[in-house]
This record gives sequence, C-alpha cells and structure tokens, in this order.
Amino acid sequence: MSTTRLSSKGQIILPKALRDAHHFQPGLEFAVEERPDGILLRPLSRAFAPTRVEDVLGCTGYRGRAKTIKEMEDAIARGVRESAGGDADDRD
Repeated sequence: MSTTRLSSKGQIILPKALRDAHHFQPGLEFAVEERPDGILLRPLSRAFAPTRVEDVLGCTGYRGRAKTIKEMEDAIARGVRESAGGDADDRD
C-alpha cells in the first residue's frame, strides 16, 4: 500500500508506481466521486483524441468517383477469396 499527503493547495500526488501501473499521463482528468468511506478517483480516459470531420476528410487521398455499395461488396468478396487462397468458386 502506498500513501500520499494532501498539500496546502488541496493537491494529492499519486505515487509513481501507481501512475506507471495504470499508464496515467500528465494532464489526465479524473472524475471525483464521494463515497461513504472516502473518495474515488476514476480516470476519464478517451480511446482517441477528439476528432473533427474537417481534420480527417479526404485523408485517404482517393480522388475517383464514389463507389456504389455493390462495387464495395464485390471488392470485399474478392478480397475474402484472395485471402483464402484462390477463387472460392473453383473449389471442389
């Protein structure tokens, strides 16, 4: 068990071993919940940084006409056949 101390400014330092074990990085925000037996700190983690459509729109570099659903489904089926080692229709 680790211990820490409340500073005169109301700050608490999480011990390095806990920060490392949970991969807490500087700037991480925590939800603070009051419990009958004390306080619970819950990290407000985000899997990805907030993203705006404007930041990623067109990132694939594709400049051709939009593909139809049928064209996309056909391409997926071809990819599945190729990854399975050949044309599935030619198998016995």
